[in-house]
Amino acid sequence: MSDIIQQLTEILQQRKTAEPDSSYVASLYHKGLNTILKKVGEESAETIIAAKEGNKDDIIYETADLWFHTMVMLIDQDIEPQAVLDELARRFGTSGIEEKTSRTKK
Repeated sequence: MSDIIQQLTEILQQRKTAEPDSSYVASLYHKGLNTILKKVGEESAETIIAAKEGNKDDIIYETADLWFHTMVMLIDQDIEPQAVLDELARRFGTSGIEEKTSRTKK
């Protein structure tokens, strides 16, 4: 895992049990999953808008917000970001068409 992902993971895990008034992330955890998911949705929409507008700086900024809030969601769900990286690694070298057809329907 990259150093920044690892460092951020450790901080997010610490904030999960912190007092809600001690940090923005602690307040998100305190407010619960629905609030976290709303932030993920907002940041996703903002990333889409930035991409439509084509400003690379805005795309980078909004994607960073999206990744950050997605990591908050993962930690809230007791999922290590490394698990997502491992899944990407598992898929690496497999065609997208092949990977999609190999999935079982839920």
